[in-house]
Amino acid sequence: MSLKNWDNKTWLSSKKYIHSFNRFLLKQVKLSSDSYILDIGCGRGKILGNLSTKLRLRKKPIGIDVEQHRDRDKRIAFKKTDAIRFLKKSEVKFDLILIKQTIHFLKFSEIKKLLFYCKKRLNLKGKIIIFTLDTSKNEIPTFLSFEKKLQISLNRDKKIIQLISNLYPKRKLEKFVFKVKITKKKYNEMIKNRYISTLLKFSFKEIAKGISEINYKYKKIINFKDKLVCLIIKI
Repeated sequence: MSLKNWDNKTWLSSKKYIHSFNRFLLKQVKLSSDSYILDIGCGRGKILGNLSTKLRLRKKPIGIDVEQHRDRDKRIAFKKTDAIRFLKKSEVKFDLILIKQTIHFLKFSEIKKLLFYCKKRLNLKGKIIIFTLDTSKNEIPTFLSFEKKLQISLNRDKKIIQLISNLYPKRKLEKFVFKVKITKKKYNEMIKNRYISTLLKFSFKEIAKGISEINYKYKKIINFKDKLVCLIIKI
């Protein structure tokens, strides 16, 4: 099972989230209509497409992903490929390389290699901006076995953040917070669809049991903060 179309029909695909995310992003990096942008692990490319419209980009931004997602944004140039392979072959330079909620899929050795090639493909004032789940006081609604698996994942994310900080001591760290308000019914649908990588290996029986726990644990409307750590690297 994969995370194909994982961001479809969640708060992550809402206009409110996309506008909020891009407002935050544009505070971290100076971009113009002449900027060239690469999004690694772009999903359906909705964030990148919105950014293209917002900045009136002259060059179509490039979105790469290992999955062939449905309903891809037509405002981006999509390539189904591995990021390291793409960067090795690429001869162009970018003003922004965005890596949003993707880096945790890689081994530590692959992260080092990816960031090495990302830096080689940056323009002089370009930036690599990485987003990953905030590992402190995470508020994602969970059931017991989901919470245990998520904690294992967050512990690994801590090590990834530390690895990047050791490799690039001058990196800047910020936090992006989005307030989520969602019905329990809709959130249960997301769990059924295994909306987060932590849920991918759960059986149908485990998911059904988890949804029963969610129904008992949470009110009809669930409110929480979706929190991401943002790591900013420049040449």
